[in-house]
Amino acid sequence: MRVPPLLRENAGFRRFWCSQTVSIAGDHVTLLALPLVGVLALHAGPAQMGILTAAGWAPNLFLSLHAGAWVDRSGRLRETMIAADLGRAALIVTVPVAWAMGALTLAQLVVVAFAVGALGAFATVAYASVYPALVERERLVEAGTLISASRAGAAAAGPSVGGALVAALTAPLALLADVVSFVVSGWWLRRLPLRPRDAAPDGGLTEGARFILGSPLVRPILACTATINFFSFVVLALSTLYATRSLGVRPSELGLVLGLGALGGLAGAAVTSRLVRRIGVGATFAAGCLLYAAPMLFLPLAGGPHVAVLAALLAESIGTAFGVMVLDISAGAILAAAVPAGLRARMAGAFQLVNYGVRPLGALAGGAAGATIGMRETLIVAVAGAVASVLWLVPSPVLRLRALPEA
Repeated sequence: MRVPPLLRENAGFRRFWCSQTVSIAGDHVTLLALPLVGVLALHAGPAQMGILTAAGWAPNLFLSLHAGAWVDRSGRLRETMIAADLGRAALIVTVPVAWAMGALTLAQLVVVAFAVGALGAFATVAYASVYPALVERERLVEAGTLISASRAGAAAAGPSVGGALVAALTAPLALLADVVSFVVSGWWLRRLPLRPRDAAPDGGLTEGARFILGSPLVRPILACTATINFFSFVVLALSTLYATRSLGVRPSELGLVLGLGALGGLAGAAVTSRLVRRIGVGATFAAGCLLYAAPMLFLPLAGGPHVAVLAALLAESIGTAFGVMVLDISAGAILAAAVPAGLRARMAGAFQLVNYGVRPLGALAGGAAGATIGMRETLIVAVAGAVASVLWLVPSPVLRLRALPEA
């Protein structure tokens, strides 16, 4: 196989790419296994699953601004990501240990999810500065495509491996795969070379938020992605429970469907660069938003024979994986190009505060609505809200953006 030029020519980006690929593969095992710990080992209901999903994202509401300011001022990008990897490995390993001792509770699972999310908040804002610091501006789309392709490949393998591990070892023990992935990711990051910043950071804690509010490009992108995130997490909070209890899908089948569906992500990563050249980076982002949101409708519409249910879930998985790759690559390139180097972590912190902060709110809303009006009805409303998110882009200059903007 021919190694992509950027991986061949840029050793620093190659190490970063390897780290992220391994870490994302482990994350996708946990994405399947952790909810199954709640459903199968602890017999959680819709409201409890909403709380569990929300716990992993709630730290972004409290820490994102402070994490961005600290990372920008300290400049310790590599050290922050390594510490976050090792800390998350130590936290996750407590779940199978407690389960083996017969002491695992839903409260512990929620606390672990919250603490892992807190460390993830620091890792994410550091990532926002590391990614564009390793490659030249004109290769941002290429770099984003490679990272997203590895994410799609990991998403293809992770759930399938996770489903097999859950079936063979039980859900709590399957989490050990993510523990190993975090340790390996930290090992790859330890020799990551980072170029000096183009500009020294200036301003205070809210400088990133002020930049977003004043940017005609970043502000509508944030509004659009935050709306999608809110409604997609309504879906995510209920999807595992709905698939296993309402549709009768076994964990191994669910893992296989998610793994095969992630092949759509590989296709999305492969075509995004062509879409950018053909219709422009802004229109590509808008298309990705629609292509991610609309296929979620397959989940509440699934029914009939078991094979038809699995086919509907596979269509949902393929469609959303394709759309999210197109969305992520185009949005990541726009944001990396539009934000000054010395402001990236603080902008990412403010962006994350809203974009990730709405996720626990969506999960809680999904759990509450699912318990009140029914899971299927909640899923249909959530899909409609996610599709409507693109309306934020209509009055903005994003749709007319053909090439990457200047910082």
